[in-house]
Amino acid sequence: MGNDGGSIPKRRELVKEAARNPTVSELKATIFESLNHAWTHDPISSEPIDLESVVSDWRGRLYNYETILKGLMPGAIDDSETNNTNSDDKTNNAGNGESPTIFATELSFASTGIKSLRDVVKLKFKRYTPPPTGSSKKEKEIFACPVTLKELGASTKSVYLVPCGHVFAEQAIQMITATETSETTTEKEACPECSEPFNKSEDVIPILPTDKADIQRLAKRMEDLKAKGLTHSLKKDKSASKEKKKNKRTADEANANGEEKESKKAKKSAALDSISTRVSGINNPATAALTARVLADQDEAMKRRKLAAAGLR
Repeated sequence: MGNDGGSIPKRRELVKEAARNPTVSELKATIFESLNHAWTHDPISSEPIDLESVVSDWRGRLYNYETILKGLMPGAIDDSETNNTNSDDKTNNAGNGESPTIFATELSFASTGIKSLRDVVKLKFKRYTPPPTGSSKKEKEIFACPVTLKELGASTKSVYLVPCGHVFAEQAIQMITATETSETTTEKEACPECSEPFNKSEDVIPILPTDKADIQRLAKRMEDLKAKGLTHSLKKDKSASKEKKKNKRTADEANANGEEKESKKAKKSAALDSISTRVSGINNPATAALTARVLADQDEAMKRRKLAAAGLR
């Protein structure tokens, strides 16, 4: 380079500002942007989420019901592992400050771990039309918490109940469970919308959780359910039942084969004992062995003749 009439810029001329860590407000803005995207877009198909037909898995992720149906169809599962690990790491690291992008924007269906409709819960959002303010113009209809009437979305920390799927603002459920706790010590509560019972310590699922404690609690809950043979929706895990039946069938077949081998071994041992008794008077080992072989052949020939005679009859 050089001798061309130009100049080579130095680093201090190219770098105008020193690198710096993002501020708290910038981190909050990035997290809110990621959260809003997760609320409005399906992470598998990248299509807009329809809150009228949305489901959630045990992690609190949101999916279109149609996307799950397509993924469960035979031959439709994407076995590609591309970006699966990165996507799961981003979600699992939520709340620990490792990455501002806490929600996976692209997932393959295989990485979700959903094997049947029992692994998801269909969510039920309530529509609400706020009263007109000032002008006579009608307000836009929104999806809101039935208790607090707060709009549900990225700006409101929301939860849903298992197994009914009704969605509320977290604040509403905390108020209800706190009131019930002061009156009774039972773990069971009733859904404010449908009165279906739920366990207040296990069956309140945060939607798109950001706190590390919430994510760890959900993972522990899923481990406990699997140990009981249940799925996220509290229904029986058919795949676990099939696996148990398969293992039992394999064990039964192994036992049957073992018993058959033992029976054959016992019969052979009894036949040898009978032959050895018949040749016990012969002192020459070679002669005794030859005699035993001849007697064994004779016994075998006798058995074949008896079987042939029985067949002719």
